Amino acid sequence: MMGMQVDTLRGAMISAELLRALLPEITLVVGAMVLLLVSAWGGEHHSPTRRSTRFALGVIGLTIGAVILAWIDAPAATSDGRIATDGFRYAFDLLVLAGAAGALVVLDTEQMRTRAFQAEVPVLLLLAVSGAMVLAAARDLMVLYIGLELMSISSYVLAGSSRSSARSAQSSMTYFLLGSFASAFLLYGIALLFGATGDVRLDAIRAATIGPMYVTGLGLLFIGMAFKVAAVPFHYWAADVYDGAPTPITAFMAATVKAAVLALMLRVAVEGLGGAVNQWRPVLWWIAALSIVVGNAVAINQSNVKRMLAYSSVAHAGYLLTGVVAHSPAGTAAVVFYLAMYTLATIAIFAVLATVAQGIDREIQLQDLRGLWHIRPHLAVVIGVSLLALLGFPVLGGGGFFGKWFLLQATLESMGGASVALALIIVAGSLLSAGYYLRVLAIMFHEERASDAVPPIATPGLLRAVMIVAVTALLLFGLWPSPAATWAAHATFDAAVTYGF
Repeated sequence: MMGMQVDTLRGAMISAELLRALLPEITLVVGAMVLLLVSAWGGEHHSPTRRSTRFALGVIGLTIGAVILAWIDAPAATSDGRIATDGFRYAFDLLVLAGAAGALVVLDTEQMRTRAFQAEVPVLLLLAVSGAMVLAAARDLMVLYIGLELMSISSYVLAGSSRSSARSAQSSMTYFLLGSFASAFLLYGIALLFGATGDVRLDAIRAATIGPMYVTGLGLLFIGMAFKVAAVPFHYWAADVYDGAPTPITAFMAATVKAAVLALMLRVAVEGLGGAVNQWRPVLWWIAALSIVVGNAVAINQSNVKRMLAYSSVAHAGYLLTGVVAHSPAGTAAVVFYLAMYTLATIAIFAVLATVAQGIDREIQLQDLRGLWHIRPHLAVVIGVSLLALLGFPVLGGGGFFGKWFLLQATLESMGGASVALALIIVAGSLLSAGYYLRVLAIMFHEERASDAVPPIATPGLLRAVMIVAVTALLLFGLWPSPAATWAAHATFDAAVTYGF
């Protein structure tokens, strides 16, 4: 009897501990459920999508507050070791929440113009974000898989959320079929790692003996993750999905989904597979290098802006993977800083594209940006600064320059000759990307707009505020990167986790 009471008390303590550790995720999911009920009661013909979007923004703000409070008063870790409570988790929580907030503002603008979205879209977006937050916190492969599937399934539906668009439906189906295939690789990899180690917790996997089954499971796991982050050679879905999905959803996938999967890869690589770094690092080195080269090379030939940005995101996945390859605290901090700048630039670019498209379901071509400076100079400045940030241009590119600089530093400090080669590839890829980023600037600032071209409509106040905040932050961190760099440096794993080589 005494043993049963002790077990009951222990179970209650663990449950209370998990509830506290998962308070930000619980806050977000409860807000999503309340929003879902309110939307359902309203009926399909009276679905207040814009009101739901504003409510979702409020839930995001509340969750950001919960994350900050949790970070300030974070316990060392949960006793069962399945949920992280470190700075790394909370930094990525803030990144994905910020990206989701920007995407919701773009969605609000699109809904005002098109009435193409139903009220369940903000709910799905909140659920996808909750899955992304679970990914950043998971120290258990099954918890990790639950978070990944929650994010992925919601994203599949979101890609087809514009009911009036055949392109959106095709994008959703492509994403679902290929994403399900990648999830199967991931799940099979988890099964093999469990078979090889007898556990699914990352600390237990790290301490296990490396054998053939372990290495096979490791490989399958990285295949699934490489697909989710759109790295070469698992990137073929990105251009079709980015182009066909509604612009707010493309912004969400390019910023939030990519950040969440990078958090997953970093945590698994350091906490779970750090002991096998010599097995996975050479493979990931090649994936990063090929992603940088192929992504930038293909983007140069694109005239469709969203497809160009899709291949650009493949290249940026390669840059970010160099931080994983570095396998060091400096590499982790560099990835967090880079993703912060990338999120700001990506949201700003898609905010402009939503304005340029004017609510019409069509492909956005480079010619649609022709002469933008002469009719909407503020939009040209926003997209210009954001593209220069992605390029890594000093001063005018703001914090994007320091993002690449920190990645280069972390790469050069991590390995021998291989690190020098990878650093040269980063520099060469950045030079190659100038071929299409600067072409967009030339089209906007130096070419005249066609006389029969319809100018973009006025930018709503909320969307304009997002553009101003994003561009101001980018430029500020380009002149004074210390606050963001210090914040990124605190995005570390627990002190108990060491980086073995």
